[in-house]
Formats: sequence, C-alpha cells, structure tokens
Amino acid sequence: MTASSSAIPPIDEIEETFEFLDDWEERFSYLIDLGKKLPDMPEADRNEANRVHGCQASVWLKLDLAEDKRLAIRAASDAHIVNGLIAIMLSLFDGVSPAEARATDAKAVVEKLGLHQHLSPTRRNGLWAMIERINALTANA
Repeated sequence: MTASSSAIPPIDEIEETFEFLDDWEERFSYLIDLGKKLPDMPEADRNEANRVHGCQASVWLKLDLAEDKRLAIRAASDAHIVNGLIAIMLSLFDGVSPAEARATDAKAVVEKLGLHQHLSPTRRNGLWAMIERINALTANA
C-alpha cells in the first residue's frame, strides 16, 4: 500500500516497526512521533462539517478527490496519540483510489497492530468513527 503523505511511512513499515518495538510504551511513543509528521490542516478546514464525532479529543477529517481521482485526506486532532492514529489512517487511505479505499480493511490493520486492545474505549471509538467516516465518504466516490 502507498502513503502519499510523504513524511508518513507506508503501512507495511509501520507494522514492521510495531513488531520491532518491545513494549506499548515504545509503540505509543512511535505513534506520537508519527502524528508529528501529519501534513498541516488549515484552520479553516477545522470546522463542524469536517469534525469526526465519537472521540473525546477533537478530530477533523477532510477528504477530497485529487485531479488524478485519488483520495487527498487532511486530518488533525488536538491530542498527540490521536494524531498518530490519524497518521495510520493516512498511511492506509491518502493517495489511493476510492475503490482501493473501499477494499481496505482498516479495522483488520488496527487489530494486527494490536491497537484495539491497548487504546482507551474513547480513543478506540474515535478511531472507529474515523474509519466509518472515510468509508462513508468513499462509498459513492
């Protein structure tokens, strides 16, 4: 899979790094580092229309189709770990076609990383809400 947000590594590399790291403290530190690599999201896009509900933190996600008909996603949160979760979503979905996005099982990736067992219920709910939002936005694209 590809990640068009150039500073964010491809999902395969993220999975390898998660396997390499010994414990969840290191994995969460890596997740926070991933979140620092997010492309900027303009303040004007941090509005109610782009808000993802379901997480205790504030999350905004904007999805557009680029001229090449690939997804262009910008997202941000006010929480460091959530920004890392957003980076994983960008690694999966940014720069892919809508058909590729629909064929991606993001929840399976989250489970493979073990995040579903180590996130707080509110963060997990927010992550599921982001995945559902991306699925809804790509359903008819």
